[in-house]
Amino acid sequence: MEKQEIKGAIKGAMIGLEIHGYLDTKEKLFCKCKNFHDMKIVKPNTNICPVCTGAPGAKPMLPNQEAITKILQIGLMLNCKPNLIENNKPLIFQRKHYNWPDMPSGYQKTISGPHSTLPVENGEFLGIRIREAHLEEDPAAWNPETGKIDYNRAGVPLVEIVTEPDFKTSEQVEIWLRQLVLTLSYIKALNKDAGLKADVNVNIKGLTERTEIKNVNSVTEIIKAINSELNRHLKEKPIKQETRRWNSETGKTELMRLKENAEDYRFIPDPDLPIIKITKTRIDKIKKSLPESPMQKLEKIIKKHKINKTDAEILTKNLEIAELFEKIIEKIPAPIALPWITVEWLSVLNYNKKTMDSVSLNPEHVIELLKLLEKKIITPLKAKDILRKFIPESFSPLEEAKTSRTITDEKHLEKIIEDVLKKNSESVKAFKEGEKKVLNFLIGQVMNLTNKRADFQIIRKILERKLG
Repeated sequence: MEKQEIKGAIKGAMIGLEIHGYLDTKEKLFCKCKNFHDMKIVKPNTNICPVCTGAPGAKPMLPNQEAITKILQIGLMLNCKPNLIENNKPLIFQRKHYNWPDMPSGYQKTISGPHSTLPVENGEFLGIRIREAHLEEDPAAWNPETGKIDYNRAGVPLVEIVTEPDFKTSEQVEIWLRQLVLTLSYIKALNKDAGLKADVNVNIKGLTERTEIKNVNSVTEIIKAINSELNRHLKEKPIKQETRRWNSETGKTELMRLKENAEDYRFIPDPDLPIIKITKTRIDKIKKSLPESPMQKLEKIIKKHKINKTDAEILTKNLEIAELFEKIIEKIPAPIALPWITVEWLSVLNYNKKTMDSVSLNPEHVIELLKLLEKKIITPLKAKDILRKFIPESFSPLEEAKTSRTITDEKHLEKIIEDVLKKNSESVKAFKEGEKKVLNFLIGQVMNLTNKRADFQIIRKILERKLG
């Protein structure tokens, strides 16, 4: 297998990406079929209609407005310039012709191509120039080995984000891509279960011609493909533009064909679809609804609440988590709230294999819980118990707290501790012989007998006194 790891940057390396992501919409782009992507669960060719299968005589419906809005949201988050009808720049769907079994109509409907007005263009994200972001329909899933075609995903709305060849290393690409995915998650633009894929363009300036590696799935495979292709360019010094595929088993790219030019696709305006007019009023409305970017929120949380960068990064990995924290610290001190969000609540979600959008959590219920804890009405262990019960829906903990109040009566606790010591004489002996860790076991026994209501510090004090 060809070596994947490249030591240091290669002088003159130029890497560009054409990133394809599935837009998170309810329906496909030109029909009422549902937009979903789990091909393992859904039977082949069951989520289809005459429109998305290209049946003769079938006409597309009007473009999905939700998909168009998401393209504009993506462009604005990437600091792109939208093209407005006020500037005499209407958007027109083009027919991009090619003859492959996955495209039964013989063309793909796309807002791209020569002489097209793009939805958004000329942006910049984390130091990398964005050439454009456009909207197109996904082809069907074609298996060239069996010849079978599944049209379930045909017609699903795709965004293609095209960067300039500004990347110098695969490591830079990886960091940038992960930040891109995080940023777009803040506007729920992409279907998070469908993943993303990219066409990767690689060349070495002044030494080799550009190679395009088609349809590389996942960030990990994109990085491997870049490293492999840069190694090949150093070794073989290709002087013709090529289109290649990535073989993850061999760790090498394979020649598909010489690079096509735009004229090979015979772009023409689609006569079945109307022009799309994007107005300044619509853009202004979208701008007002956009959240802060993860980078902006990270900077604000660190500066305003004096939280260390590591904890702030955990918060900003999920917009709902960050917003939950910001609501809670309106009434609870940030140092108290922070571990209960970044550690306790996230562990509850992970244990139950849930995400924030799959549970119903009222921030006021978390605030009530932390106030009970702050006033020492309940113990931390009891608070954790209640927090676990907030899945799948939270509730006010005030009622449960009435029967879960912290036990601070030392005489009452002494009786329980004496009982624990009698029943665990071997542990008492081990402690006196130097096994100090046994103390935690004995504390745990007391907590179990008090249903986690005993004051931890009082238990420890009594036990240390009685054990000498």
